[in-house]
Amino acid sequence: MKINTDFLGIGWSFPPEFNQTEGTLGMTTDVKDINNSLMILLSTRPGERVMFPNYGCDLQEMLFKPLDLTLITQMKGIIERAILYHEPRINILSIEIDAQDELEGEVLIEIDYEVRNTNTRSNMVFPFYKREATEI
Repeated sequence: MKINTDFLGIGWSFPPEFNQTEGTLGMTTDVKDINNSLMILLSTRPGERVMFPNYGCDLQEMLFKPLDLTLITQMKGIIERAILYHEPRINILSIEIDAQDELEGEVLIEIDYEVRNTNTRSNMVFPFYKREATEI
């Protein structure tokens, strides 16, 4: 029995892909569409979308703060709130922050989630780079 996943929707691929010969736009569905949506949500600052000013996750505010337990807890809260308000298709199972490459300027955010209507479990890893604007 095939599970109906039409409720998950269909969206543009991220980053957008265009096929000029066929005149089509790359689209994604199911869990890949959810992962793309999460990538967009985590990389968008609140206020960047003119018609949707509350959309986004303000991780950039944490860019130059020392990465201690307090900041990790704060990051998890910001991510959880953003997903709760802007990605209704999933339930968060866990959010883990991997800071082992912090000195190289990279923090990995791993989100384990469950698709609400199918109980399908999945995860995605979002690389958050702390070295922006340092290559002068």
